[in-house]
Amino acid sequence: MRKLTHLICLLQLVYFPAISQQIKTAAPDMLGGVPASTNIRGAKYPLILPDHRVVFKVKAPDAQKVQIDLGKKYDLVKEQDGFWNVTTDSIGEGFHYYTLLIDAFATADPASESFYGMGRMASGIEIPFAGGDYYAMKDVPHGDIRLKKYYSTVTQSWRQMYVYTPPGYDSHNAEKYPVLYILHGGGEDERGWATQGRTDMIIDNLIAAKKAVPMLVVMPDANIGAGGFGEESLKAFEKEMEQCIIPFTEKNYRTKNTADNRALAGLSMGGINTLYTGLYHTAIFSYLGVFSSGWIVPAQNAIANAQYDYLKQNSSKINQDLRLFWLSQGGREDIAYKNGQLMLGKLDELNIKHSYYEYPGGHTWPVWRNALYHFAPLLFK
Repeated sequence: MRKLTHLICLLQLVYFPAISQQIKTAAPDMLGGVPASTNIRGAKYPLILPDHRVVFKVKAPDAQKVQIDLGKKYDLVKEQDGFWNVTTDSIGEGFHYYTLLIDAFATADPASESFYGMGRMASGIEIPFAGGDYYAMKDVPHGDIRLKKYYSTVTQSWRQMYVYTPPGYDSHNAEKYPVLYILHGGGEDERGWATQGRTDMIIDNLIAAKKAVPMLVVMPDANIGAGGFGEESLKAFEKEMEQCIIPFTEKNYRTKNTADNRALAGLSMGGINTLYTGLYHTAIFSYLGVFSSGWIVPAQNAIANAQYDYLKQNSSKINQDLRLFWLSQGGREDIAYKNGQLMLGKLDELNIKHSYYEYPGGHTWPVWRNALYHFAPLLFK
């Protein structure tokens, strides 16, 4: 505990005169860089340069080694005044988790907002790019994200989920809406799509452009059971969805309560939950979206083979029930790419109708934001 306290005390953040947290209005420094929009108020660093390299600067005068882990580790160089700094390579678009390492102790950067990911609270940085207009704040009607608590009869505990309601939900009292249930990945929870995913901005902008129909988006916590990838946990979440999440949503919101007005989607672990819950319940969901996922080989071979047998025996019904079975991946650098491609081959072999989309970027939030942007306009039409 003493070591932990000592290391945390090393992280002394340097403050500068107040700088806007919005990149589009932040004043550039003499290198043309701007503070990341994900910095805490008044923090100059991390500083994003015009070519998307990032400057990190941390004060840790007693440390022997300081690193930034952005998927790739960067060694910071110590200056005489006790500050450490480094300029990274050019970083790809959108949101990225990162970790500050002080003498090998991993911690969040005190200059950054924190986000729940990788199974803990972690630092995050938002890298702007020209194509990110679809999740930008715009002068359009905006919906709301609401935090709702409910009692789960599956876990025998109180749980919570986020619910996006579209613009006009509170004023259009007679209107009912279709629902997209969307699931986070492993190491994340219900906050993933609500915060890192920019779900409200994406759906607001799609509705304003008349590319998507107004819909509710329910973002539950899919962490149930001993482990996210075992069949025990998959069955537990299946029950949670069927017995708790859908009934709560349909009791407390004005929803269209037919399969044609329900969609289920998820990324990574959430995609596996979507395969398990969605394909076995096509009478409940007519739209399925699987982002950066696929049955894990060989760990989930038994689960996958049982489902492939089910698909073979029920292919006509599944193809009739599903109006859309949409799968996407982040290119060859996506850690789920191989498993996903194997599954796509099996779906072709079994004559299960599906659509496939690919966007380069690996297993990251920029890929999943883009997946939602392309998936949502296909729903409920």
